[in-house]
Amino acid sequence: MNKKKKILLIVAILLVILVSFFCGRAFAKYKAEVKGSGTAEIANWVFKVNGKEDQIQKIDLLSTYDNETLIDNKIAPGTSGKFDIILDATGSDVGVNYQVRFLNESEKPQNLVFVYDNNEYSTIQDLEQNLTGTIDANEENKTRTITIEWKWKYETGSTEEEINQNDIIDTETAKQIRNYTFDVNVIGIQVEPE
Repeated sequence: MNKKKKILLIVAILLVILVSFFCGRAFAKYKAEVKGSGTAEIANWVFKVNGKEDQIQKIDLLSTYDNETLIDNKIAPGTSGKFDIILDATGSDVGVNYQVRFLNESEKPQNLVFVYDNNEYSTIQDLEQNLTGTIDANEENKTRTITIEWKWKYETGSTEEEINQNDIIDTETAKQIRNYTFDVNVIGIQVEPE
């Protein structure tokens, strides 16, 4: 390469460097980086049913009876009683949606009915459809008591024919079944924060 071309090449390179330096400074921006760390406490989850955290319990209707209606420590037409399902989310930092379900039902007397919130249910499956609700995170009282009454009417029906037919059903029930049982399963699910 001749001397002139070398000088031109060096001048061109210097020119590019100078232009880059001045243009770069004219369009520069401020930038800073600050580092830190994050921390968060995890919300407490507390949900008990009748004072226990294992959520499946058996309900013994004999232990819930009205003493004046029990016959020889057995339920029969004319007996009644009630039981409570106590839900407790005290100490929980989040809301709880709850559902009460009944599992493993066996040998229910046909004319035994349940009463909840002044409504009568002939099956426990119909009853459980109305045993749902929410305990909000910011509520002062985070307990719910669900009182369920049961009764086996002495005479079922409104006409003499219905009463006679149900007396036959009650008599057959007494011959065929010995123990009416079911499990209570209460499910508590965290309310999704908004």
